[in-house]
Amino acid sequence: MLGSVNSYEVLLLLDPELAEERQGEIVERTRALIERDGGGWETHEVWGRRKLAYEIDHKGEGTYHLLVFHAQPETLNEISRVLKITDGVMRHMPLRRADAKPPEVAPKQPEAAPAQG
Repeated sequence: MLGSVNSYEVLLLLDPELAEERQGEIVERTRALIERDGGGWETHEVWGRRKLAYEIDHKGEGTYHLLVFHAQPETLNEISRVLKITDGVMRHMPLRRADAKPPEVAPKQPEAAPAQG
C-alpha cells in the first residue's frame, strides 16, 4: 500500500561547470520520476550560480535549482537515490512542506452492486 501524497521541495546544488542542457536533463529526469509514480509537478525555480559557504569537490560556487512537487514518500526516496548517483549533482536537500496543503485526491468510488430484481 502506498503512503499518502505529500508536498515536497528539493533544493538541488549542481556543478557550476555543467552545461545548461545537462542541468535541464537532470531536472527533467527528476520530473519524469515524479510523474511516473503518479505525483505532480508544481514549480521549478532556477536560483542561479551562487558562492558556497565552503568548497565542495574543490568548487567555491554552485548552481541552485528549487523543485516543488507532490508525490508519495516512496517516490521521494527514489528521487534521492537517483540524485545521489547522478554526475553533476553536488548536493541535494529534500524537504516535506508542512505549510503546503497536498492536492485533493478523489477517493476511489466502490463499484455499484448489480441491481437484483
